Amino acid sequence: MLIIKNIKSINSKINSLKRSGRSIGFVPTMGALHEGHLSIMRRARRQNDIVVVSVFVNPKQFGLNEDFARYPRQEKKDHLLAKKEKVDIIFYPSIEEIYPTRYLTYINVEGISRILCGHDRPVHFKGVTTIVGKLLNLVRPDNLYLGQKDAQQVIVLRKMIVDLNFPVKVRVCPIVREPDGLALSSRNKYLTNQQRLESPVLFQALKKAKIKALKENVSVKGVLNLMKSNITKNSSGSIDYIACVDADSLVPLDVIKGRVMIALAVKFGKTRLIDNIVFRKDDGKKK
Repeated sequence: MLIIKNIKSINSKINSLKRSGRSIGFVPTMGALHEGHLSIMRRARRQNDIVVVSVFVNPKQFGLNEDFARYPRQEKKDHLLAKKEKVDIIFYPSIEEIYPTRYLTYINVEGISRILCGHDRPVHFKGVTTIVGKLLNLVRPDNLYLGQKDAQQVIVLRKMIVDLNFPVKVRVCPIVREPDGLALSSRNKYLTNQQRLESPVLFQALKKAKIKALKENVSVKGVLNLMKSNITKNSSGSIDYIACVDADSLVPLDVIKGRVMIALAVKFGKTRLIDNIVFRKDDGKKK
């Protein structure tokens, strides 16, 4: 496995791979790798000649008083995990390499970046689109692999890719969960023992909401109120948002129909967890 830490070297290597005609699958991460990341790498390994993984804790997607400084960093462990999954290249750029002095250029997807997670994190998605745009320019992959847990991020990046004509296919991989249902996240390690015991309530609430939503003549408000009650009664979590939206456009739904996503963000202390569930409701029977 090749470790590359600067832009000149990644450009040179990618140029060589492109000349050889080999397909490239790319998995962007912020490190602190877990089984969710590894499952994405396995899919990329199955579908491409070359797998490139980036590890970069991106300061531009953290707001003031967020957890950039304490975000988990475990370079040696990440290296070993990626090597086990037969990754070909890990790209470890420094902040100075990505954002040199007097850096002024950003990518911003309007509208859908300012709702849901973007409402309380106004700079977040601008940071995400900027770094992923830069990495796509550097790695030039045939396939970009993203996780469904970050559902809004997937939709925002898809829009960026379409609007800016990036020649890459987006491959979305399913959420990987703990046995009790908690979606895997690098931030789960922030949870206290008590918070960890309470955290499965998020997926439980999503599953109950889906069951209710698939019934006939049920309102969006009724589904969301069920979730709020479930979470507040069974945990110390503080709800940032719960929303029922079109799963492709993020448009809030007045009526539950079509391809539906119910998404949430809940804080346990200072730890903010997100999760979602996607299903189809055409006639109340199809899922």
